[in-house]
Amino acid sequence: MKIVGITGGIGCGKTFLAGIIKRLGFSVHNPDFWVRDLYLKSDFLKVIKHEFPMVFEDGVFNKRKLRQLVFDDNRQLKKLESLIHPFLGQKLKKLIHRTALKEDVLFLDVALLLEFNWDIYCDYIIVADVADELQKHRVMKRDHISEEDFNKIIAVQMDKKLKRQCADVIIDTAAPENIIKVQLIKFIQEIL
Repeated sequence: MKIVGITGGIGCGKTFLAGIIKRLGFSVHNPDFWVRDLYLKSDFLKVIKHEFPMVFEDGVFNKRKLRQLVFDDNRQLKKLESLIHPFLGQKLKKLIHRTALKEDVLFLDVALLLEFNWDIYCDYIIVADVADELQKHRVMKRDHISEEDFNKIIAVQMDKKLKRQCADVIIDTAAPENIIKVQLIKFIQEIL
C-alpha cells in the first residue's frame, strides 16, 4: 500500500484536491474530522475545561473562543496541540494498520502533515498551492474573518515555500478543475 499525504496552507485547496480524488474512487481520510469527533467526547471536554476554563460560557464549550485564544497566543496553541496530537497519532496508526491489506493507496488530507511529522508515514506528498493574495481572499471569504485574523493563522503555519520543498507534486489549485484532475490521474497512475 502507498500512503499519499495531501497538504498545503490554509485556503490553498487541499480539500478541493481531496474531493477530486474521492470522485476518482479513492478513499481520503481527514484528521480534522477526528478532531471534531474528539470535541464531542465528554472526557476530552473535561480536559479542555481544566486547561482552558476561559473558553466555557455557563458551562458550555465555545470553540470559537478556543480558536481565537490559540491563534492569539502560541503557548496556548502548543498546549492544545499537546492534548490533541497523541490522539491523532493513535488514530493514524490504527487507520494504516486497518487499511494496509485492503487498499492500494491511502490518501491523507492533512493541513499540518509536515508540522506533525506525518510525512514519515507517507510515500508521496502532494502540496496544494495558490498565489498568496488568492489564498487570503479564499480564507477571509470562507471563514468570515478579518485580514488580521488571517495573518495570525498564517503566522503559526509552516511557510508555503518549505512545504513546496517537501512535495513530490505541487498542484496550483487556481488552475481549471479539468487540468487539476488530469494532473491527479497522471500522478495516481504513476504511483500505482
